[in-house]
Amino acid sequence: MDADPEIFFPIGPVPATEQLRAVRAICGECPVRGPCLRFALETGQAAGIWAGTTEQERRAMREKVLHA
Repeated sequence: MDADPEIFFPIGPVPATEQLRAVRAICGECPVRGPCLRFALETGQAAGIWAGTTEQERRAMREKVLHA
């Protein structure tokens, strides 16, 4: 991967549209996307974009599992 790691940790609560699009393009090609998302969810990663998901998206996933 040749991307700057800082792209995965945007400043502010909501990543800019272009930055999120760029990160999702990188994550979409990544062979460890599943394990990456699993790690982020299991360890409660609250910062950054993991497996192409935002902090808010992961929070919603965790809440969905808790209320299932």
